Amino acid sequence: MQLNNKNITRLISLASCNLLLSPTIQAESEWDVDTAILFYTETDRVSAVEPVTSMSKDLGDDEILSFKLVIDALTGASANGSVPSSQVQTLTTSSGTGTFTTKANETPLDDTFRDTRVAFSMNWEKPIDSNNRRTLGFNVSREFDFTSLAGNVGWQHDINQKNTSFTVAANFELDEIAPVGDKPIELSTLGPPHEGDSTDTRNQVDLIFGVTQIINRSSLFQVNYSYSKTDGYLTDPYKVVSVVDTAPGANLGEPLFQLHEKRPDSRDRQSVFTRYKKMFDSGNMFDISYRFMTDDWGIESHTIDTHYRWQLNGGYYIQPHLRLYQQGAADFYRYFLLDSEVVPSNVSADYRLGDLDTQTVGIKYGRSDDKTNDWSVRLEYYLQSGESSPDEAIGQLRKQNLFPDVEAWILQFNYSFKW
Repeated sequence: MQLNNKNITRLISLASCNLLLSPTIQAESEWDVDTAILFYTETDRVSAVEPVTSMSKDLGDDEILSFKLVIDALTGASANGSVPSSQVQTLTTSSGTGTFTTKANETPLDDTFRDTRVAFSMNWEKPIDSNNRRTLGFNVSREFDFTSLAGNVGWQHDINQKNTSFTVAANFELDEIAPVGDKPIELSTLGPPHEGDSTDTRNQVDLIFGVTQIINRSSLFQVNYSYSKTDGYLTDPYKVVSVVDTAPGANLGEPLFQLHEKRPDSRDRQSVFTRYKKMFDSGNMFDISYRFMTDDWGIESHTIDTHYRWQLNGGYYIQPHLRLYQQGAADFYRYFLLDSEVVPSNVSADYRLGDLDTQTVGIKYGRSDDKTNDWSVRLEYYLQSGESSPDEAIGQLRKQNLFPDVEAWILQFNYSFKW
């Protein structure tokens, strides 16, 4: 249920492609079809399968209509925010509909996690005149407990003999959340039954302003500023926070019970994205980007993403990939709460809001030829890590891993053709 700016990102990518492609694309009678299937698996945690199909067609005069269908199927075990114990724990699922058991000295993982997402989007791109282009689109996404409707609009203006492109885009999203077992009362004790409302809503507005500049015939530079405003129900109904014992003795640091988390009902995010692309005479291509994000929850993040594509004979290529991500914790992030303290107005133990670092390393191999079908296969390794022994740990928690690493493998197959 993560929010995203895929439609806006696509518009900016289009601006880059338009600046690099020459001459102008001619009208085609065929549809360009891109298909992919992605397999994602975390060690002892979540696994996902995601088939994707997208189709686009040049209707003439560089007017492009495109569609995309995504299906996600997720299963496995998910950390709910509870801390490990020196004893066996039997915990209520975050939905309040069952229980699960966790061995001593292990992170509680709710193995009842299941979800399927179906998302459909459409975009229509049309030149206004020789120097202006507009984009309209919409997206609908449906999960077992989540429904999202979004629309986007964008405008691109070219100057300097089309060597400079300005882009302005906006995305509007409305979401309905209907948690399994109904929405829990925030900061209430975990346990059936929930007595909250059955559904809640949130809305989001994303704005982006970008400039793409051709440096020479083989390279370009891009910079974007984006602002995102979200209001409504932002709490994760399936995450909890452990309250631990502070009484001196053998039970010091043992979890006593769990509270449903609570997050602020609004979030403002700002980010700056820069990118440099270079194509060499050999056909090789270098691509590097940096993104800085900050929000009013206290989170700051830095992302460096780079690819280098080696062109081989016969249209084949090899493309290594490296992505580095560093994030600071939200102001209300806590590993646990003490039974002697007043419960904060907002608190979450969701590791995705904590201090963390991730590294993604991978390689892609494929064949690309304008006259034939294209295909590729991508394999990547993902590692997420954080502070496993924080200074605030007490008693038995000092012997526990409070932020275990998350390891994952990603395998993706792509096939493109004209239809």
